[in-house]
Amino acid sequence: MSNARATHLSRRGILAAGGALGLGAVLAACGDDDAKSGGSDSTRAAAKSKSGPWTFKDDRGTTVKLDRTPANIVAFTGVAAALHDYGIEVKGVFGPTTTKDGKADVQAGDMDVTKLTVLGNEWGQFNIEKYAALAPDVLISTMFDAAGTLWYVPEESKDKILKLAPSVGVSVYDRQMPQSLERMYALAESLGADVKSAAVVEAKKKFETAAERLRKAAKARPEIKVLAGSASQDIFYVSGSNLSIDLEYFKALGVNIVEPSAKALKASGGWFENLSWENVDKYPADVIIMDDRSSIIQPADITEATWKKLPAVKAGQVIARSPEPIISYDKCTPLLDNLAEAIEKAKKVA
Repeated sequence: MSNARATHLSRRGILAAGGALGLGAVLAACGDDDAKSGGSDSTRAAAKSKSGPWTFKDDRGTTVKLDRTPANIVAFTGVAAALHDYGIEVKGVFGPTTTKDGKADVQAGDMDVTKLTVLGNEWGQFNIEKYAALAPDVLISTMFDAAGTLWYVPEESKDKILKLAPSVGVSVYDRQMPQSLERMYALAESLGADVKSAAVVEAKKKFETAAERLRKAAKARPEIKVLAGSASQDIFYVSGSNLSIDLEYFKALGVNIVEPSAKALKASGGWFENLSWENVDKYPADVIIMDDRSSIIQPADITEATWKKLPAVKAGQVIARSPEPIISYDKCTPLLDNLAEAIEKAKKVA
């Protein structure tokens, strides 16, 4: 995708492209409209058998009321992956679902993507005809702003889309990871998930254990500076620790997050600072956590000499970060464990 095309993105598209959320939208904004589970068998059976009136108040303050528990669910891919971990299956998804080789995108989690109706795999894609054919009971997505904008629902066609079924929004904006996890847990329970199952209870326990491990690691190694980055062909984005659910939580647990300048953050709405590759060494860091989504440049594919000269890179202290984490306890636990391990083992190189 050319730089010229990138410059025509909306402010929302640019937000999706920045270091706080990675570059998935920018590098995939050229599409058109044609575009391991924590749940047990008993969980899935409970989800299918639940019936009767259904009510859920989402993070916009909107209360959705239906005569029965939704059966035909359409969701943003990451939301669908989270619900899958609770034993709730969806009929259709929108958002990064498959890679160019047809394999499951990282945001698809443990779902069998071959069994899903994909309404759009890239930013701006949403096949309304396919959506209507699914006879959706509800549409569910995350929200990355205070206005309650549903993630990956195209702005230009949202009115048509949202007329076809009620929508539910789960906020992942300016809060810590446990808050969003609790909301997804509550949503899954309302949809029929057996949240008291051994698998779900164990997943939550492991998350809490991982959080405590990260807290201890950060306390023991306060000198270790952690930088959150995302790479494009021409720009390296450094995320601030506010607004993103993972970085806010890491900071609350004591992790020493590298902060971009206040002026730069203000220019991006609080999310990130963009640096040229010549200035990629502006902020010293001992550990770098890099956007892991398949639509952006991964560390192994970065050829810039300035990147390769960074102390953290030379020391092999670069790990993956999920700016759009799958909001289930099962999928968020490794994010905490991996960072804890990186801090525990890190050499002071900054």
